[in-house]
Amino acid sequence: MKKLLAVITVLLFVCANSYAQSSVQSGTFFYSKDSPNYTLHANQGKRIVEYEVNFNKPFDKKPKVIIMPSLIDAERATQVRYNIRATGVSRDGFVLLAEVWGDTQLNSIGGFWLAHTEE
Repeated sequence: MKKLLAVITVLLFVCANSYAQSSVQSGTFFYSKDSPNYTLHANQGKRIVEYEVNFNKPFDKKPKVIIMPSLIDAERATQVRYNIRATGVSRDGFVLLAEVWGDTQLNSIGGFWLAHTEE
């Protein structure tokens, strides 16, 4: 009886662990003027860059994506105006969109993303 209980406990732990891994994924991003197609450091007006992010494992359903900036390297002489968001979210990934406007010049931007499904 103890062996059966131990086997069931281990089986439940493995199933719960694999389920939890498939319902939450996270990663980091960093883009700079050395990155391809990066234009947030030059000119004026509205400028947008897009980068595709693919999940390691597709979700069972479309997740919600949270993006958190942790690094912004802006030119000292300009205002800091930026917007980062996830667009085109699917079970396989999303597009990270970074936008600046006015005279803002960002040499680089980085941070974290978290994708999760509601239980």
